[in-house]
Amino acid sequence: MTKAVELREMGDDELLTRLAEAKQELFNLRFQHVTGQLDNYARLPQVKREVARINTILRDREIAAAEAIEAAEEADRAAEAERPEEARNA
Repeated sequence: MTKAVELREMGDDELLTRLAEAKQELFNLRFQHVTGQLDNYARLPQVKREVARINTILRDREIAAAEAIEAAEEADRAAEAERPEEARNA
């Protein structure tokens, strides 16, 4: 199990890879559970939490990127509003 601090240090591509691996492991664990072959039942919630952690970090980054874009657009609008009228029309 990976800690959230370690996950936050990873890049987006690496996180997406880890997410795919964790989802595949979760699928395999669920399949083993249904067929009665699962030995370590405690692993199921661990993997579920790891998937949730990765999704949360990716969503945090997505929100931060959107807020940065919005702030930049707001700054552009504010700068446009401060320019004199004749400079805007030129």
